[in-house]
Amino acid sequence: MSSPEGFWRYLVDEEVARPARQFARDIVRPVADEIDRQDTYPVDLVSQTAAQGWNAMTLPTRYGGGGASMEEALGVIEELGAASASLGVCLITIFQSSKIIELFGSESLKERVLPRYAAGLRASYALTEGGRGSDIRSLDTKALRTDTGWVINGEKAFITSGSAAEFLVVLAETDIGVSTFAVDRDTPGITTHETEQAETFGLRNGPHVNLVLNEVELPEDALIGVEGKGLRQALITLSNSRTLAAGISLGIARAAFDEAFEWVADRTAFDERVIDFQGIQWYFAEASAEIDAARLISYQAARDLDDDLDYQRTSSEAKLLAAALATKVASMAVQVCGAHGTQVVAPFGRYLRDAKAYEIAGGSAEILKNTIAKRLIDTGTTSPQQK
Repeated sequence: MSSPEGFWRYLVDEEVARPARQFARDIVRPVADEIDRQDTYPVDLVSQTAAQGWNAMTLPTRYGGGGASMEEALGVIEELGAASASLGVCLITIFQSSKIIELFGSESLKERVLPRYAAGLRASYALTEGGRGSDIRSLDTKALRTDTGWVINGEKAFITSGSAAEFLVVLAETDIGVSTFAVDRDTPGITTHETEQAETFGLRNGPHVNLVLNEVELPEDALIGVEGKGLRQALITLSNSRTLAAGISLGIARAAFDEAFEWVADRTAFDERVIDFQGIQWYFAEASAEIDAARLISYQAARDLDDDLDYQRTSSEAKLLAAALATKVASMAVQVCGAHGTQVVAPFGRYLRDAKAYEIAGGSAEILKNTIAKRLIDTGTTSPQQK
């Protein structure tokens, strides 16, 4: 019996996920190739997702958000990611910046900033510095306390969504340690520029930018949470966003699977449909089983976030498996579609590039394995009394 949902049933309330699937199909998918080709931040689409309530869906209602669960957010981001991973990444950086303020910001900062997300605030998460990569334990960007607040100097590098961001969360080092700050893009002393490394071959939502902060003055409550606890705050926020990143990778895998299946079901070779060859069927059977399994661990990770369980482990497992699987399925899709799979007019090149880029972005496979192993060691070496 065929399913009206296609190959992939909804794993959250259909009333939450179905509008996202329809929006992705009707609004996002027709422009996905153009976003990728031009490497532009899709400002109009992000405004439309805000109007749908998705940009602030997990924020508390008192700040204009939807009060939705992470499981529901995953259901939406998976559908949007299936149409355009680039759009998904825009929403990930918006989520990251709002989540860290929601979790750790002062009440005055929350009241000042969080309601802007529901109105469509475009935001980014400025962690990286040149030459440091994933190592943010110490930073060259410095923040000094003043009589009225803070002054920040330094340069952040390779900022995703930075080309169109109106607001940024910036990591900087104070006398006490790495700390996080809420910064409006139009604050005096802030400029951006592109380097020769600005473009990536996948997840193209506008060139990555370097953010220069020159004597940037901020109010006292621009400090997010406790001074010197920025590294911990950033890692907790990344654990939240990794589950949504897994959803984007699942979307890529699904899209590649669907497009390839449609092609081989219609294509004939040697007087038979390509899908009727057993070898081709096995490709899809294996991919289907793996996508279903990766979806289950990803939604479990979202529930762990909602229930405050061991989300650091499951969110890392979800992203690790989903990202690698997306690359595998996209490669399979190229293979079974033959010459068509390699053509620029086909979407498979975009799927493959996006999938591989997400094995690096948002937490590389190696970083994720380190996180999983640390959680296993912490669990396995804890005494029964401590448990």
